[in-house]
Amino acid sequence: MGVELLIGNETGTSVCLPALEEGVEWTTERKNTPGKLVFKVLRDDALDFSEGSAVRMKENGEEIFFGFVFQQKRDREQIITVTAYDQLRYLKNKDTLVYENKTADQLLRMIAADYALNAGLLEHTGYVIESRVEENTSLFEMVQNALDLTLQNTGEMFVMYDDFGRLTLKNISSMAVGAPGAYLMVDEETGENFEYTSSIDDGAYNKIKLTYDNEENGFREVYLAQDPANINKWGILQYFDTLKKGENGQAKADALLKLYNKKTRKLKLSNVLGDNRVRAGSRILVNLNLGDMKLRNFMLVESCRHTYKESGHQMELTLRGGEFVG
Repeated sequence: MGVELLIGNETGTSVCLPALEEGVEWTTERKNTPGKLVFKVLRDDALDFSEGSAVRMKENGEEIFFGFVFQQKRDREQIITVTAYDQLRYLKNKDTLVYENKTADQLLRMIAADYALNAGLLEHTGYVIESRVEENTSLFEMVQNALDLTLQNTGEMFVMYDDFGRLTLKNISSMAVGAPGAYLMVDEETGENFEYTSSIDDGAYNKIKLTYDNEENGFREVYLAQDPANINKWGILQYFDTLKKGENGQAKADALLKLYNKKTRKLKLSNVLGDNRVRAGSRILVNLNLGDMKLRNFMLVESCRHTYKESGHQMELTLRGGEFVG
């Protein structure tokens, strides 16, 4: 299996190398979910760990996961099923926060400092949020709201994840797996099966309507963006929202139309040859005939589950990109 997994003891003064059962699973999702590692160990006298113990996993020397035990489940055969999460788990804490004139990366760095999280590379997101009140909200939601505002106003998408114990924020443009001429590609040979769905029922909008109540002049400002051709095809599918002071209404409406004026297409791949570089937020090249279209494009990984066994390393992927929305 090539997997090396170490668990710290209860006091954090030593580590042990447990006897692993086959079938280690590492799962990541792009939004509001910590990375998760699930594995089974055979109970013996040398094991000395508990909830909160550190877990480190590598495969053939590659750094895969660093996190902490959150759950143990035992059976009569003395097998312990352990669930560990990376440090993003602590972003499930709730709080109330008021902030002004911060970008999403600045907000994340502030939260990391307040909650003793280890921050690594946090790329500059560019868009300054003039003011925001987050009341009784999870830290995950606070960060995701800031990233969503950045996406809606600039069209730039950023991904937050834990990189072996380092809180990381990157633009998806820098998340391609591989290099020019040697990008990782999934096709009929490397992916055993797929599930493909297209729809205009969820997340597709051909008309954007944004309003702002201007207290200075007492008028309600309305900003519209629409696609008459798609309205003729689908009927009116309207996205409505209110604006906050300082937002550029027309620019945001135009950006939202560009983002949502398309079919949503979901693509799930199973039994794909495993590659440790792939995680939620990665971009991989996909070359598949889906029946109603031939796809050869970069796709964004929405969720990824790696399974490590003696017989091999495989992945299950949910993808979006172009007209694909996971």
